[in-house]
Amino acid sequence: MDIHQIREDFPILSREVYGKPLVYLDNAATTQKPRQVIETITEAYYSVNANVHRGVHFLSQEATRLHENSRETARRFLNAREAREVIFTRGTTEAINLVASSYTDACMEPGDEVILSEMEHHSNIVPWQLMAARNGIAIKVVPVNDRGELILEEYEKLFSDRTRLVSLAHVSNVLGTINPVKEIIATAHAHGVPVMLDGAQSAPHLRIDVQDLDVDFYAFSGHKVYGPTGVGVLYGKEEWLDRLPPYQGGGEMIQTVSFEKTTFNELPYKFEAGTPDYIGTTALATALEYVESVGIEAVAAWEHELTRYATERLLAIDGLRIYGESAHKSGVISFLVGDIHPADMGTILDKLGIAVRTGHHCAQPLMDRFGIPGTVRASFGMYNTKEEIQVLAAGIERVVNMFG
Repeated sequence: MDIHQIREDFPILSREVYGKPLVYLDNAATTQKPRQVIETITEAYYSVNANVHRGVHFLSQEATRLHENSRETARRFLNAREAREVIFTRGTTEAINLVASSYTDACMEPGDEVILSEMEHHSNIVPWQLMAARNGIAIKVVPVNDRGELILEEYEKLFSDRTRLVSLAHVSNVLGTINPVKEIIATAHAHGVPVMLDGAQSAPHLRIDVQDLDVDFYAFSGHKVYGPTGVGVLYGKEEWLDRLPPYQGGGEMIQTVSFEKTTFNELPYKFEAGTPDYIGTTALATALEYVESVGIEAVAAWEHELTRYATERLLAIDGLRIYGESAHKSGVISFLVGDIHPADMGTILDKLGIAVRTGHHCAQPLMDRFGIPGTVRASFGMYNTKEEIQVLAAGIERVVNMFG
């Protein structure tokens, strides 16, 4: 990887904040966008902006071609079997809500169970709580050990004859833990239970092969993988998507409509009501192609080295403790120092030009598990450097000195 060239592709990285060079370490929240993605958005609006699928005129046909080519790009990125197994959504949150709603309606009865974990993002908790309130389903929770790893022995004990789905994070957005999802999926399938993976934190950092994983549903967000906001992907095995009812009604997802009866469109359009974000999907394809051009294995190796280096450097700071000590981690380090409030740490680091995330990171049950209100989180992308980690460490030390 040519880090210098990569950074040249991201114009925002050259700006200053409060007179300091920007050090952007909030990639788990959203990644910056390469100029190729930005130019795709601009060019699409300038040259091919027209509603897709139903128009017979040239611009509509061209926009449709780009939109459907983007679906094929996403299929390749995930190694899905068929493009019709790729559903465009607004992001991981909408994808999980889609599965929670449609799967519960089609496949669950009051008293049936879904298995989650203590490390889930709120987006993989609240939708299931809504289904519990609406449909009477039950939620079971896999506990997390002190290192921030799922306790797999307890996971296996949660299965019963009422278990209908497992829905877990592939990678924790707080701990950086890479869960052993292949083993988790195999265990669930041995019980005849399908698995949904929240891939928001794995798609930007790991090679994803949904066929090799044998996962039933997998979701990720474009804006976390160097693409635009407001667009994402839900992968689902065709046999499951065929069984599930539509999540929303409207245009595009229908075949015929009368006031007596509506028949639904074929996959994937059954789940894509209304005008899609065809500009966003086109830019998402550019982002995925950019990642592929760099090489996801090279990205993973570089981010692993950054995480190793940052862990070593930060643990040298007196009083600093890291939450999430799994041997299998993605590029996330959540930490606290002494009794310094994470918001105070983050605010002062910001004045030094260092962008980190503070708070509960939409994972309040996990914070409760560790008995803390929140953490400071530094998260890495392909364009981050060891020099930036040195700036982060120096900034933390400066805050520590300020607080005595």
